[in-house]
Amino acid sequence: MPEDQTTAVVVGGPVPRPEYPRPSVVRTDWITLNGTWGFEVDAGDSGLERGLLGRDLAGTITVPFAPESELSGIGNTDFMAAVWYRREVSIPPAWAGRRTLLHFGAVDHDATVWVDGEEVVRHRGGFTPFTADLGHRSGTVTVVVRARDDHRGPQARGKQSTRYDNYECLYTRTTGIWQTVWAEPVADVSLGRPRITPDVAGSTFHLEQPLRRTGTGSVGDRAGWTLTASVRDAAGEVVGATVRADLDLSPRLTLVVPSDRVRLWAPEDPHLYDVTVTLTDAAGEVVDTVETYAGLRSVSIDGKAVLLNGRPVFQRLVLDQGYYPDGLMTAPSDEALVKDIQLSLDAGFNGARLHQKVFEERFLFHADRLGYLVWGEFGDWGAIEEGSSVRGEHQQPTSNFVSQWLEELERDYSHPSIVGWCGLNETRQPLTDRGQVLDDVTRAMFLAAKAMDTSRPVLDTSGYSHRVLESDVWDSHNYTQDPAKFAEEMSGLPQGRPHTNYGGHEGDYGVEGIPWSLPYQGQPWFCSEFGGIWWRPDVAASNPEVDRGATSSWGYGEPPRTEEEFHHRFEGLTGVLLNDPLMFGYCYTQLTDVFQEQNGVYSFDRSDKLDVARVRAAQQRPAAIEKL
Repeated sequence: MPEDQTTAVVVGGPVPRPEYPRPSVVRTDWITLNGTWGFEVDAGDSGLERGLLGRDLAGTITVPFAPESELSGIGNTDFMAAVWYRREVSIPPAWAGRRTLLHFGAVDHDATVWVDGEEVVRHRGGFTPFTADLGHRSGTVTVVVRARDDHRGPQARGKQSTRYDNYECLYTRTTGIWQTVWAEPVADVSLGRPRITPDVAGSTFHLEQPLRRTGTGSVGDRAGWTLTASVRDAAGEVVGATVRADLDLSPRLTLVVPSDRVRLWAPEDPHLYDVTVTLTDAAGEVVDTVETYAGLRSVSIDGKAVLLNGRPVFQRLVLDQGYYPDGLMTAPSDEALVKDIQLSLDAGFNGARLHQKVFEERFLFHADRLGYLVWGEFGDWGAIEEGSSVRGEHQQPTSNFVSQWLEELERDYSHPSIVGWCGLNETRQPLTDRGQVLDDVTRAMFLAAKAMDTSRPVLDTSGYSHRVLESDVWDSHNYTQDPAKFAEEMSGLPQGRPHTNYGGHEGDYGVEGIPWSLPYQGQPWFCSEFGGIWWRPDVAASNPEVDRGATSSWGYGEPPRTEEEFHHRFEGLTGVLLNDPLMFGYCYTQLTDVFQEQNGVYSFDRSDKLDVARVRAAQQRPAAIEKL
């Protein structure tokens, strides 16, 4: 598997986040552009008119960290309507004759990129990658980036606060570049991102390989060209295949794994095959090669069970928000990504909801390696504009939600750790007999995921406003803290009346409330948020009624007064769900504290704040659905 060889070597010393940012599509030639850039805040978004495109900027910043973060060297947490970046980039002489691609992992939110004063790309959306084709350039070029990020109006922000301060479960904003910037050379016709679909029943990988003529975006078919893929394990080549590359828009290869070389990807054995894809011209010369990898695993549904490789694996998920005290949405190091997964595994969880954020691809790479189950999600919060509604509709997601979601689905399709998709979260809005924007966007995002991926289940929204009857799975959020009451509220699933989130109240179907969702249709069901036990050991004993405001702490329910009370509550709540033979999983809130939301298993700095071994022990016995 590609790993150590993908770390950049940069003249001039170490730079932050030097590892290869796209481990599922690896080329050997590349340079990182992380490090020091010119930087300037454009408070009035008038920089273009004031000439910022053509001059040096007033300060500097450390990329890829957002200017709100400490690691950026700035730490400005005020509103920034726009920010500008500038850097001189030297294109290596060895890249002569090839096109240079300039990649951005993520820029929040509305980005424009100029090279030598010429606009080369625009992208709207703060969570997904984009690329500028610089063509056959050489020497040193000047790259300028403007990022606009208005805190007003509907926009997919995830957990970013639209107020000056953090409050409740909303946190410090991220503006501008917050993932790796890098460049690589490619031929005029090159390989796009491979789409690898595992087929466990057929012991097969189906590989679809787009061919791209960079610069124009047109397909690069050529007479006499061929596409070859080789699948390998530790013993050498497992299977190889070659197909003509001059007939189809995206050539397809069927790679059948011999029975004696089949090794399924699973949490207890996350086996990955190495894959090399090569494009060759009519003369037999290699035009392009990429290294990737694949896991042979299946996800299916049987009644109320979600199966992994044909067997029920109870999904003991934790809510992971991916925030860091010094880097905000950007992990301070690649090791920090690995550590978060390991902390979760140590606490007895086998996966995570990656909550209200599109995590960087290296996190998924490590999840693939470590056998960590993941629900791919989108940071959709921001569709509500406070104090504003149209005909009573306060949820106003835009078409950009769908376009970003499609970009995420394309980026992450081939990761075996992803076992489900969910594009929306807690989209609370009363259900009426009038069609709503929320209905349309929820359905569009559901259909987008189903069209892009027929191999995984799709949940229309996590909790609250279910608007797609044929959603593959169903769920609710329940933060009731008393285990006995929690058990009562969760008891209706055998009668087809599971716990449901309402506008007026949260409880079972017997509680009067304002409906948010269409009727449940009997799908596999899980409690995708629960717990959130507020626990601050430093104040619990001395001051259990501590203020929960933005400057202090916030969580769910009455704070436990002792750690023993915490464990009693945690064991009781998880036990209710583990004991239910119709429950395929749960998601506990949450892995770490995040700023004022102090309900994590670990502290915000990832240090222990309770007996993690006991948290693990509470989850390790087989769930009822695993015994069936």
